[in-house]
Amino acid sequence: MAVITYREALNQALREEMRRDSNVFLMGEDIGVFEGAYKVTAGLLAEFGEKRVRDTPIAEEEIVGLGVGAAMVGLRPVVEMMTINFSLLAADQIVNHAAKLRYMFGGAVKIPMVVRMPEGGGHQLAASHSQSLAVWYAHIPGLIVVAPSTPLDAKGLLKTAIRDDNPIVFVENETLYNTRGEVPDGEVLTPIGKAEITRKGDDITIITHSRMLLVAMTAAKQLEEKGISVEVVDLRTLRPLDKQTVADSVRKTTRAVVLEEGWPTYGVSAEVAAFVQEMAFDYLDAPIRRIGGAEVPMPYAKNLEKAAIPDDQAVIAAVTKMVA
Repeated sequence: MAVITYREALNQALREEMRRDSNVFLMGEDIGVFEGAYKVTAGLLAEFGEKRVRDTPIAEEEIVGLGVGAAMVGLRPVVEMMTINFSLLAADQIVNHAAKLRYMFGGAVKIPMVVRMPEGGGHQLAASHSQSLAVWYAHIPGLIVVAPSTPLDAKGLLKTAIRDDNPIVFVENETLYNTRGEVPDGEVLTPIGKAEITRKGDDITIITHSRMLLVAMTAAKQLEEKGISVEVVDLRTLRPLDKQTVADSVRKTTRAVVLEEGWPTYGVSAEVAAFVQEMAFDYLDAPIRRIGGAEVPMPYAKNLEKAAIPDDQAVIAAVTKMVA
């Protein structure tokens, strides 16, 4: 079990899949010579050459459109958006082409492509570069949306995504790239659509994903010292959602907090709260609580940016009130 960073885990996944399947290739802005804005593609140009690690113009719609076409003829493109904010320029290709062509062609074509998108705040990149927009893509039938929280799942989910025959939006939180965790040697494949209970508990369930898993785990440890036993569920996949694992956990603990970095109104937490209400209403001993980012454009000032992103103290305050 090697201890590696989230960034290294993604790099390993790309490298292993490119070695395994010659149809896998990469496209994106500055991913070759510069090795990516977050250095996820470090060393891949040197190993695989510019035919399979393709630097592109700054033209997101064209990058994704080329990926859709390549996928339709049997290749397996992994397309990188420098940030999820820039993917808005490619929304037509993602939403109206990648997500719909298999359906519109009656299953005659497949779209085996992955679109990688870093998201999130905390780096003083201001309002238009710090958004958490994964839920926008999770709204779209025809897309699969994953958001790994750990190096293990970053590698396992990316490898699984590359082998899948459907278009997958692969969301990476920028704050996670330097986080470290154990990743087993050899093949690692994490199932899509399966949540994970990362901490067992009895008094309350926290449902979360991506960077907020770290916040939830930190809060759970502090709450344990207060005598409150917290179960933490990492969604890992946002579409499709693993409703059964979440509902079973809430039925056991009888209380639920849904935590996300993005805006909670119309967000991931809204969807999770809705199906928990449908599937576990008779078991609930308290109303479901949603915690998300402040519903403002992300501030640039460091203190205001920090205040806009949920932290462990916000979670502790909410849980303590619910369990008291």
